[in-house]
Amino acid sequence: MVIVIGGLGISQTSTQSAIEQLPAGITLAFAPYGNSLNRWMQNARKAGHELLLQIPMEPVDYPTNNPGPHTLKADAVLSENLANLHWSMSRISNYVGVMNYLGGKMLRQPASLTPIFSEIADRGLLFFEDGTVKNSLGEGVAVKALLPYARGNILLDNIRSRAAIAEKLDKLASEAKRTGIAIGVGSAFPDTISLVSQFARQAKELGIEITPVSAVVRDPSK
Repeated sequence: MVIVIGGLGISQTSTQSAIEQLPAGITLAFAPYGNSLNRWMQNARKAGHELLLQIPMEPVDYPTNNPGPHTLKADAVLSENLANLHWSMSRISNYVGVMNYLGGKMLRQPASLTPIFSEIADRGLLFFEDGTVKNSLGEGVAVKALLPYARGNILLDNIRSRAAIAEKLDKLASEAKRTGIAIGVGSAFPDTISLVSQFARQAKELGIEITPVSAVVRDPSK
């Protein structure tokens, strides 16, 4: 089982709580816009967490829903998208891969996505898709770009109540026992951090092992 918690680096309080409370097997994903990112990154690595970098990608309702000033856009020229990708990638280090933030439009545009995925692959990184984009073409583009890829299949806190998050974690455990692999995705909200921390510490009793995301990616080059 894999659990990825995103949105780190934005709130100092939530970031510190995630690093301190979540066991090392939980993968942490940092947004590129936060402050003190290198300090938080170093603390997370010292605590044993594997790291991802969230890349803002154009959603279907852009610019009403705007992920930020360095968003990768489906209709932008390649040089602009690469410049924005490189800006985000320069914000921290020691991450194993990148993860979409939004991207409902971008992840359905193979012509725009292919050179981005090739650039990520050339740097020896993986791509983790959070599972929020229906009809995403990300997996097929990743295969052609020889980019290691994984996709989340259970969103833990799209309904932000403790009862709903606990129910999703139970579902994640059931899926892991049934299939051997289940990938849950959440954000660094206080209730999510608290409940995932409790769940992770009980996982061994349930016969479940929590592993970093790099352990479950499909690598088309192998």
